Amino acid sequence: MSDADLLFRPDLLAKYGANGPRYTSYPTALQFRDDFDPADYRRAAADPGASETDLSLYFHIPFCDTVCFYCGCNKVITRNRGRAKPYLAQMIREVELQAALFDTKRPVSQLHWGGGTPTFLSLDEMSTLMAATREHFALQPDDAGEYSIEIDPREATAHTIAHLRSLGFNRLSLGVQDFDPVVQKAVNRIQPLELTVDVMNAARTNGFESISVDLIYGLPYQNVKTFSRTLETMLLLAPDRISVFGYAHMPHLFKMQRQMDEATLPTPAERMALLRLVIEQLTEAGYVYIGMDHFALPTDELARAQAQRTLHRNFQGYSTRADCDLIGFGASAIGKVGDVYAQNAKDLIGYGAAIGAGKLATTKGVRLTADDRLRRDIITELMCNLELRYDELEAAYGIRLPATFAAELDRLREFERDGLVARSADRLEVLPAGRMLVRNIAMVFDRYFGAQQPERFSRTI
Repeated sequence: MSDADLLFRPDLLAKYGANGPRYTSYPTALQFRDDFDPADYRRAAADPGASETDLSLYFHIPFCDTVCFYCGCNKVITRNRGRAKPYLAQMIREVELQAALFDTKRPVSQLHWGGGTPTFLSLDEMSTLMAATREHFALQPDDAGEYSIEIDPREATAHTIAHLRSLGFNRLSLGVQDFDPVVQKAVNRIQPLELTVDVMNAARTNGFESISVDLIYGLPYQNVKTFSRTLETMLLLAPDRISVFGYAHMPHLFKMQRQMDEATLPTPAERMALLRLVIEQLTEAGYVYIGMDHFALPTDELARAQAQRTLHRNFQGYSTRADCDLIGFGASAIGKVGDVYAQNAKDLIGYGAAIGAGKLATTKGVRLTADDRLRRDIITELMCNLELRYDELEAAYGIRLPATFAAELDRLREFERDGLVARSADRLEVLPAGRMLVRNIAMVFDRYFGAQQPERFSRTI
């Protein structure tokens, strides 16, 4: 039986498909409180025990030159490049404010610029932001850290890529979604193949260690024949990682999605056929299914981290560094420091006003309870390492896991009968057929899920 046949069980995918969290955090952002006390964040940042933990820095650049109709990110659509200048000054001020809270000798082992479109910034503005970061935090030399940036190939040239490499970036993620021109027109993202090829060639020429590409299935006018061509083309380009996300049509939340004709979206049966196509073509080409829409070559660090049980998830998705404190900079950015999540104001006005007053821009967050921390660890283990070893959590939390989570384990009996999980006296294992449904398995351990609004989440399949 092929890897695709083990992973893809349409009967089970149809049975268990539901709306649910992606678990880039637990509790999810819906549990962040408006009355969050920023003093909890400062306390976590100043915790003496945190000095042994590396730092991860995330910078949110919200600007985009044009809007992609499918996009649900926090973004600002503008052709006015001058809007980046005051925002850049505010981010640099936030770097200063945040650095004052932390032991800045702690090495920055991860850094990520996301958006929006980070390459909306000019080359000089990129240099200025990186220089300010390097002044206040201990960025690592000689590619010792994982420093990544999201690239829109329509906004980048070979010169741009070379400049980013000179700034210290060594990993690159680029959006493609689909090479088919009919689909591109329908989603308002015209991106000729040559632009993507040029960026990837430049990244390899300049010694980027990893190239990741994003595709989306479920977009208007997609079908098995045309999307197969996109996948075949992508496999010829051979990125280190390929993320193939299922499009989440949620026009009640994202107004721009109303610009697309719903009648042109694939039917549920067509979406299922597209998903099967993705799994078959990528696994047959040698990519490892990491989970949650992510595939990686066996030599890639994500695949190696999963094999070594060191894979992690944060607000940027899968990560190879499990024990970093994450500091978020910019509008809507979320940080995770110790037992605290804190999110900045989502709008530019609120963000800028707080930073201009010399204060953190935090507007909501949550301090985790002991139960939250335990459930977060359970969900992370399931989502990342595909098994739950009871003895590790029992030693860390002083519990007997089968007794503490007897109700949750009982709810997994149907999953077990359907071959999604296997239970034994000392562990819970996600079986191949369960890997596509790992979000559903994790939801069993989510104390808040029943009280949350399902329509706020995307479909698990």
